Amino acid sequence: MALGTYVVDSWTTRDVTSRDRADFWGEHVTSYQCRMSYRYPRTDGFHAGTVRQRTDTYQLVTWWSDTITYTRTAGQVRHYPDEDYRLLLPVAGELVLRQDGQELRLVPGAGCLLTFATPFEVVQGAATRAFIMSIPAQEVNGRLNQASPLAMGLDLTSGLGRVVGAMLTGLHEERDILTRVQFDAVSDRLVELLCMLAAGDDRPTAPGHLAEVETVVRRYIREHAADPDLTGATMARALGWSLRQVQLALRHAGTTPRELIREERLRLVRDRLRAPAYRHMTITELAYASGFASSSALSTAFRQRFGVCPREMRHAGPGPSAIRAGAE
Repeated sequence: MALGTYVVDSWTTRDVTSRDRADFWGEHVTSYQCRMSYRYPRTDGFHAGTVRQRTDTYQLVTWWSDTITYTRTAGQVRHYPDEDYRLLLPVAGELVLRQDGQELRLVPGAGCLLTFATPFEVVQGAATRAFIMSIPAQEVNGRLNQASPLAMGLDLTSGLGRVVGAMLTGLHEERDILTRVQFDAVSDRLVELLCMLAAGDDRPTAPGHLAEVETVVRRYIREHAADPDLTGATMARALGWSLRQVQLALRHAGTTPRELIREERLRLVRDRLRAPAYRHMTITELAYASGFASSSALSTAFRQRFGVCPREMRHAGPGPSAIRAGAE
């Protein structure tokens, strides 16, 4: 069926004589993708099929087949260029991708974003069913700020990855109902989320959202400042974000993870120095209990921040130093 420039079609080797199925499949896949080579353990009776959805911008193909190896050689890359990316995601069975000296084994829940601009080999096991989505190069390179070959495994079993996988499945299942505008709109959003996943970002980077990220980061640091293992990396991991995302939000606010952690630890020490409940603790004990590696590290940072050392603040009366420190 066709709705404007949105087309859905299906093909299977069952409609071809047994001895012609391998040749048919090679020509069929080449027409959908680009020039490749094909190796079959056996060519007679080869069983395979596709369901394709496409517009002028995106293409989503669901395919299944017997065991086969797809190869794109350096000569094919040179003579039949294709800069676009493909998202591969097995639904059943296994795909093995070899590209740039690396090997990825893809099973259901594990996707891969790869380029056809670099030679590769994909080995498909028997009874494998998978998605392959064609994505214009500019949609990926513009968001990731790179135009280099990208081949990586993507976890689509949880979090943002699971959302991407669900959107891909939904596009396929609703293929006969969607319009061109709807298919492209969902595909646009899917690619945006896919690039966030590939870059390790699962929070928006638009300026309007940076304040929200900063607020969450500041709250987390306040709650965990006493943890001696707290760093920008451990905090980002605990929040489910990338370190780059955290750094971007704090840079927008004029600080860094290291500076903010140190500031919160100093404030924590200052408050404990004033609290009667902590008077039994020595300065060294307070340093360790507040996330500092040593009492000397605490004293140096504390004097730089508040103008007095921790011991002076603890014993100061209502003089100028105490008033100045308390005003911070």
